[in-house]
Amino acid sequence: MRLFVSEGAPGNLPVLAAAGRVRGRAELLISTVGPEECMVPFLTRPKVPVLQLDSGNYLFSTSSICRYFFLLSGWEQDDLTNQWLEWEATELQPALSAALYCLVVQGKKGEDVLGPVRRALTHIDHSLSRQNCPFLAGETESLADIVLWGALYPLLQDPAYLPEELGALHSWFQTLSTQEPCQRAAETVLKQQGVLALRPYLQKQPQPSPPDESAVTNEPEEEELATLSEEEIAMAVTAWENGLESLPPLRPRQNPVLPVAGERNVLITSALPYVNNVPHLGNIIGCVLSADVFARYSRLRQWNTLYLCGTDEYGTATETKAMEEGLTPQEICDKYHVIHADIYRWFNISFDIFGRTTTPQQTKITQDIFQRLLTRGFVLRDTVEQLRCEHCARFLADRFVEGVCPFCGYEEARGDQCDKCGKLINAIELKKPQCKVCRSCPVVKSSQHLFLDLPKLEKRLEEWLGKTLPGSDWTPNARFIIRSWLRDGLKPRCITRDLKWGTPVPLEGFEDKVFYVWFDATIGYLSITANYTDQWERWWKNPEQVDLYQFMAKDNVPFHGLVFPCSALGTEDNYTLVSHLIATEYLNYEDGKFSKSRGVGVFGDMAQDTGIPADIWRFYLLYIRPEGQDSAFSWADMLLKNNSELLNNLGNFINRAGMFVSKFFGGYVPEMVLTPDDQRLLAHVTLELRHYHQLLEKVRIRDALRSILTISRHGNQYIQVNEPWKRIKGNEADRQRAGTVTGLAVNIAALLSVMLQPYMPTVSTTIQDQLQLPRPACSILLTNFLCTLPAGHQIGTVSPLFQKLENDQIESLKQRFGGGQAKVSPKPEVVETVTTAGPQQIQVLMDEVTKQGNTVRELKAQKADKNQIAAEVAKLLELKKQLALAEGKPLETSKGKKKK
Repeated sequence: MRLFVSEGAPGNLPVLAAAGRVRGRAELLISTVGPEECMVPFLTRPKVPVLQLDSGNYLFSTSSICRYFFLLSGWEQDDLTNQWLEWEATELQPALSAALYCLVVQGKKGEDVLGPVRRALTHIDHSLSRQNCPFLAGETESLADIVLWGALYPLLQDPAYLPEELGALHSWFQTLSTQEPCQRAAETVLKQQGVLALRPYLQKQPQPSPPDESAVTNEPEEEELATLSEEEIAMAVTAWENGLESLPPLRPRQNPVLPVAGERNVLITSALPYVNNVPHLGNIIGCVLSADVFARYSRLRQWNTLYLCGTDEYGTATETKAMEEGLTPQEICDKYHVIHADIYRWFNISFDIFGRTTTPQQTKITQDIFQRLLTRGFVLRDTVEQLRCEHCARFLADRFVEGVCPFCGYEEARGDQCDKCGKLINAIELKKPQCKVCRSCPVVKSSQHLFLDLPKLEKRLEEWLGKTLPGSDWTPNARFIIRSWLRDGLKPRCITRDLKWGTPVPLEGFEDKVFYVWFDATIGYLSITANYTDQWERWWKNPEQVDLYQFMAKDNVPFHGLVFPCSALGTEDNYTLVSHLIATEYLNYEDGKFSKSRGVGVFGDMAQDTGIPADIWRFYLLYIRPEGQDSAFSWADMLLKNNSELLNNLGNFINRAGMFVSKFFGGYVPEMVLTPDDQRLLAHVTLELRHYHQLLEKVRIRDALRSILTISRHGNQYIQVNEPWKRIKGNEADRQRAGTVTGLAVNIAALLSVMLQPYMPTVSTTIQDQLQLPRPACSILLTNFLCTLPAGHQIGTVSPLFQKLENDQIESLKQRFGGGQAKVSPKPEVVETVTTAGPQQIQVLMDEVTKQGNTVRELKAQKADKNQIAAEVAKLLELKKQLALAEGKPLETSKGKKKK
């Protein structure tokens, strides 16, 4: 293994401290590299720390590397440690980033620094005090201790920021800081400069947003149980006893769904997918699946809900795809619209309408908005220089030009924006531009175009944002992206293109042009609604009565949070604008990116061929939803989550609860006589149910899923402690107790079936059918836990909900969707930045070269598959390169073989 670290990067602290765990257990070579070195070939930005495994794979998440080192040392995972790690990522890091930025970059001191992080420090102190143990997860040091220590050390090594009243935290921090691995880590990263060593790193980071004081912390179970009041218990018991009578009458389903005055009207959109691409798992979780969870939840709340989406069908991307397949653009749209619709249908996406943008309504509404903007002076004319591909005989749309970013040097910048530094680009500013279709170098030519005068609309936008953002559920990344655009000042934005496939521009002299797809794509939401109902304006020109939630990946934020709002504000036509902009980060595939051309990753039309049900895909994608940072799909983790969380936790509990009713009580829910312990359980489930509601109302979809699993764990523990299978064989009191436990457990199962509905709709329906849950209880979810299966209720036939995923099954799927590339990507050159290796490290590399050489010789002797041999040869060459670097020798240039 090889660990790459860098001075001054805080993520290296816990990794270096954890590295001490593997001494004597595995060979580890540690190299110090510069902060700008890109050590992972498939990442677009430099990142340290990075652990290159012997297999050639990479780990580049601090907690993942630390976890790997702990697992090698024989540490066994536990739920409490995992809770701490999730809390560190979601609660501690945002607060700590704000505090360190204030201290190091802005030069602030005292409460300005301590304020953002005080709540988190107090939480750690209270947890240590309550459990009366020296470490976070018990009597011995765990992964959680090292990760949290490494995160906190740059700040807390200054006693001024370690409050004296937090005695347990003080003792814990000092214990870890005096350990040799932690001391060595601090010396390596901070170089005796203290927190100032982090300044170059922090200065390159965007200014963090202040932590959300209303955020729900990841409190351990014991604290929640300890804080139950008698009043909360009494209220939970009362709600339980009221049962089905508490449910309001079911709202009759409208067709079409229209806003109703005096009620909550929720309009939900999912970013329109490009029609020419088959969506992969990242596209699905970033847009339609996340929106679907919220739409289903909204309907459970009896909110008046309309959920719409459709294919984005105009633009160069469609023209190019049509050219590739020898079809007309319309034929391409017709073909791929069906593919998209079939994929979303299989994933159980509950659109009220799934439309498309190539409709007369799209043309009518887009041209109307344009005419109103033109009349009010918000459209400019200008002659612009554009890139034209002479080989393809056409002007190139922004996204079909690639080149080197003029700002940061990123080599795969698009003609409209750089994905690395986020800056807007005019295509002609790109260095070394290339046509993405034919790879020839385009030339610059002039063409007259129309521009949306964004500077003239900037004040209106800022006034609208000032009213909208406070109290809204815009995700932090969306807020940051819009602020960064406004900070740089808005520029006029071209809204026309020299294309044929698009919405025509209704202006003399522009008959040969169409609207830029990103001017009219967001208008697609309006036109799709107009194709759903001729009363579409009741949704889209009704901001006083409609809450608009828009779901997308973060790259779509500027168009939904800035370009379309400016267009709508400029029309002065009272359009409904986004109330809550929900943007995800990116989902990667294993250690890299999805790639249709290379066969890497699972795409929507492939998922159903794996034999894994749609609800399992939904569950896992939502479990790893990239809410606060990028996440990665992992086959091994999918197996683990299916077999542990679904099979052993959720499925086990629901199946046992139903089976006890069938086996012990003839299929009828028994009488329940609640004890004080039962009543406390009612209150605890109620608190977790309310936590679920709080999270989903704030659109924290991934976190709310944890509440379902937590309630299920409570249910399993309740059954285990009370042992109804034993009590049913005892005296009258024991049998009555078995009945109470069984009745309460099967009602928890009923509650879980409704809470699951937004996430796993098919599984939810299956549970409800097995329990024969009354229809009102299936369709409405209140904030109280009700007895929906009273004594005497007859349930149906109970059967297992989930199947175990096997290792060989998953390994086969992993290989199938891994691309099968034999060639290993070359590692970046690190001659000048790798520290000189010692004799022991050189010997380790020599041994690895010998071992790998034997492997290659054996494969050749066995006449193994050529791709397999090529992959192992590539590993051998890489090891030889590392050995040469370690010995300080010049690298040999590969001469290759002459072609015959």
